[in-house]
Amino acid sequence: MSDLELSVAAKNADRPKLAPGRWLWSAVLPVALVALLLGFATVDRGVLSPANLLNIAQQSSYLALFAMAQTVVILTRGFDLALGPTVSMVSVGTALAMAGATASGHGTGAVLLTGLAAGFVLGTACGLFNGVVIALLGVNPFVATLGSYNIAIGIATTLSSGRPVQGVPAPFSQIFYGGSVFGIPAAIAITVGVGAVLHWTLTRTVFGRSLYLIGTNPRAAAVAGLPVKRTLIATYVLCSGLAALGAIMMTARTGSGEPNLGGALSLQAIAGAVVGGTSLAGGRGGVGTAVLGALFITILSNGMNLTRIDGYVQMVVLGAIVIVGVLLDRLRLERRQ
Repeated sequence: MSDLELSVAAKNADRPKLAPGRWLWSAVLPVALVALLLGFATVDRGVLSPANLLNIAQQSSYLALFAMAQTVVILTRGFDLALGPTVSMVSVGTALAMAGATASGHGTGAVLLTGLAAGFVLGTACGLFNGVVIALLGVNPFVATLGSYNIAIGIATTLSSGRPVQGVPAPFSQIFYGGSVFGIPAAIAITVGVGAVLHWTLTRTVFGRSLYLIGTNPRAAAVAGLPVKRTLIATYVLCSGLAALGAIMMTARTGSGEPNLGGALSLQAIAGAVVGGTSLAGGRGGVGTAVLGALFITILSNGMNLTRIDGYVQMVVLGAIVIVGVLLDRLRLERRQ
C-alpha cells in the first residue's frame, strides 16, 4: 500500500473523530475544567493561588505524559495495565544504575547517561515483551499486560528489597525536576515537547496514521497490506518508552528510586485518556484528548486534596469517572450508527 493510498484511507478512517458528539465534548470539557477550579475555589481560595496553579500544571504534565502513552495503545484497541509497575521498575533500575556508576568512580556525565540508558532499556524491554505477546502470540491485551503488571512489580520489589533506592545524584534532580527551559519548569517543558512530537507523529506520519486504521478496522488494515503485527509491537514499545521517560522525571522529583512510584498510574492514565475523549473502541483520540483528560483528573484530585476529601473517596470518584467516560464514548458510538 503506497503512502498516498494510506494517507487517503487514514483520513477516511479518521472522520468519526469529528462527529458532532465529539465536537460537543471537546467544547464542554474545557468549560468543565474552569467550573471545577471555580467550584473548589468557593471552598478553599487557595485553589486559585499562583503557587497552586503552577503545582497543577506540573502535576498534570506527568499524568499527561502517561495519558499520551495510554492513548497510543488505546488507538489500536488495546491498553497497558502494566504502565504503573513499569514506572516503578524504571525508577528503581535508574536509581540503582546511577548509584552503581557513582560507586565505581565515574564522572557525573557518565553516571547520568548510565541511569538514563538503564531506565529506557527497562521500559522499552517491557513494551517489547507486551507487544510480542499481544501481536505475535495473540494474547488479549488485558491478559498480557496484567501478566507483565505482576512481573514488573516483582522485578521492582526484588531489585529494591521493597525499600527506596538512594544514591540519585543531585544534578539528576536539578536537571529533570529543578531545571527549566526559557523559564518553563522542566517537567512542563519536556511534556510539551514530547506532546508536539507525538502529535506530529500521529497526524503526519505513515506509522501514526496506521494506528488509526488498525484501531478502526484491524482486518481491513491487514488486507490493505499494513504490517499490523510490527506496528502493534512498535506501539507498545512507544507506550513503555513514554512511561520510562515519565518515570525518570518522577524519580528526579522524589530523589530516589521508588518501588511503589507507579501506584495507581495505570488507572489514572487510562482515565485521563478516556475522559479526554479517546475511544476504547479504537481509532479515535490524540494528544489533545490526553492533555485535556489529564488536566481534568489533576484538577479534580488537587481540589479534593485541598478540600480534605478522604483518599478512599477519591479512588471511588476516579473509578466513577472512568465508567462515565466509557458510557459517554458508547453514546457517541451509538449516535453514529
